[in-house]
Amino acid sequence: MMHIDTGNTGFMLLCTSLVMLMTPGLAFFYGGLVGRKSVLTIMMQSFVSMGWTTVLWFAFGYSLCFSGDVGGVIGNLDMAFLKGVDLMSPSPANDSIPLIVFIAYQMMFAIITPALITGAFAGRVTFKAYMWFLTGWLVLVYFPFVHMIWGGGFLQKMGVLDFAGGIVVHNIAGMAALASVIFVGRRKVAESGPHSIPLVALGTGLLWFGWYGFNAGSEFRVDSVTAIAFLNTDIAASFAAMVWLVLDLFYVKKPKFVGLLTGAVAGLATITPAAGYVSPTTAVIIGCISGLVCYGAVALKNKLKLDDALDVWGVHGVGGMLGIILLGVFASLSFNPAGQNGLIGGNSKFFFNQIFAVVFSSIWAFGLTYGMLWLINKVTPVRVSESDEAVLDESLHGEIAYTELG
Repeated sequence: MMHIDTGNTGFMLLCTSLVMLMTPGLAFFYGGLVGRKSVLTIMMQSFVSMGWTTVLWFAFGYSLCFSGDVGGVIGNLDMAFLKGVDLMSPSPANDSIPLIVFIAYQMMFAIITPALITGAFAGRVTFKAYMWFLTGWLVLVYFPFVHMIWGGGFLQKMGVLDFAGGIVVHNIAGMAALASVIFVGRRKVAESGPHSIPLVALGTGLLWFGWYGFNAGSEFRVDSVTAIAFLNTDIAASFAAMVWLVLDLFYVKKPKFVGLLTGAVAGLATITPAAGYVSPTTAVIIGCISGLVCYGAVALKNKLKLDDALDVWGVHGVGGMLGIILLGVFASLSFNPAGQNGLIGGNSKFFFNQIFAVVFSSIWAFGLTYGMLWLINKVTPVRVSESDEAVLDESLHGEIAYTELG
């Protein structure tokens, strides 16, 4: 008979709600960053993931991630349609919380991860192609990596650590974003920059708030590691935001609000894999490095004229990758006995495992995303026409975000 710990279970339900809130937060964040004509299109791409990803998760997604093991890469279909799940089934992460809570929590991660990618091809992808993309990407990229790192797959067996999704969420989404930008190409109709910075700020606030559920919840119980993950999340976000602000002051000569907000999100993405494995002092270092490196990545993207509209690769891809590598350097058993010591603690094997995981996941996510878009394009056009792009929300959805006054 499973003994339910009401404190842990209540906490995990709260964290699940917080992570759910991140997807609408992302919709506001992205919605504010695009022009007026494509606000609804990008926001709908986030919201539709809440619906469709849930359908797939219930049907077979959870099972492919966490049931059985096929070749160390993917699960099986034994728990498709949540077969065999009842009130007494314990969670694999912590047997004092019910499996149904674990299923719901992991589902929220599955919802936001493909939604992150949409910022890269904002304003130029058809809805039908996006639905194919969302489905294919979850099956070919997201579900395998959840299994490989969290579901008993070969990377987990190798000893790769990823506390809350540096690879499983951010790196694979960022590399998919890069592949999408290269495949889809630049926007034909010029955008005049963010149409609503207050919306971006609202989205950032919701993301930052939700991220506590994302990172602290990944301990799956309430203990000191939960608290350290919570504190580290805030520290890294704050330091990265300030570093980004200083860099804007230095290079653009003005303290940019969008820069501050983008820096915070970069810090959040970078601390994600390390949040529950490092000290608060390390979180300061990770936040500062994140601000510097992600700022540089965005500058590089601009120099190469890659149209990653909302900097998904520079913020999430580079942030996630950086976090996994820095975890390999700074991980400390004194802050999580269930973790590892990193390179500084004399564990070079763990460091090289983390490097391998970054390289392997980057190649997989990039290659499969590019190939999948090529295939989808054979079935239905991925890009909207130039005339549709000029009035995107109206042409795709028959709705507009703002009616003109008068």
